[in-house]
Amino acid sequence: MTEDAQTPPPLPDHLSIDPRSPHHVAAVFERDIGVRFNDKERLDVEEYCVSEGWIKVAAGRALDRKGKPLLIKLKGRVEVYYR
Repeated sequence: MTEDAQTPPPLPDHLSIDPRSPHHVAAVFERDIGVRFNDKERLDVEEYCVSEGWIKVAAGRALDRKGKPLLIKLKGRVEVYYR
């Protein structure tokens, strides 16, 4: 293996799992990402921003008119890392 294949890309400050978002970086999702919010690991994060200190998670089972889950923004301390 080359050294480039072993080294993951740096985690961005703002990342979304939605491929239509301008904050989606497909190369980052080749490895498993962990998000810790207020010292608690979250597995349901749809989008995050480390510098602004927020995450977006689905609001129950509610859907918008395009069939995507409604998201709520939670503010606090955000840490992201590769697992």
